[in-house]
Amino acid sequence: MPQHTFILNGTQVTAEVDDDVRLLWVLRDVLGVTGPKYGCGLGVCQACTSHINGQAFNPCSVPVSAVQATDQITTIEGLPATVGKDLHPMQQAWLDFDVAQCGYCQPGQIMAAVAKVRQARAAGHEIGEADFDEIRNICRCGTYYRIREAITAAAKEF
Repeated sequence: MPQHTFILNGTQVTAEVDDDVRLLWVLRDVLGVTGPKYGCGLGVCQACTSHINGQAFNPCSVPVSAVQATDQITTIEGLPATVGKDLHPMQQAWLDFDVAQCGYCQPGQIMAAVAKVRQARAAGHEIGEADFDEIRNICRCGTYYRIREAITAAAKEF
């Protein structure tokens, strides 16, 4: 069976799985990283949103064979380590604004929000309405207003 090596939350890992196995299943079932959630398996709901080399992506729609040994995959579990705190400011804002109801989509929501704030800054502006409209993660509980409030507050902290 092929071996696939990449960097996961700052640590090099190797998984022995077939090339066509989706990265989400490698993360969850092989490596035991359960923050990215399975929602649709098609990249539509985005409950599994994580980062690859700092960019938001959906591991449910990426075969493990597409990931290179130098690729850095960050899941919600690795997010706090990126800023050296117990909680990332976005995670703290989620608590402060009482965003989660059922909580299922929240890891993906937070990862998408962090990536979008970073993307906006790289483009030379603070996150705004047009950026919010590009975040396509689905929240079945409908806490979108609180999500936007939390993102706006957290963006000032990192």
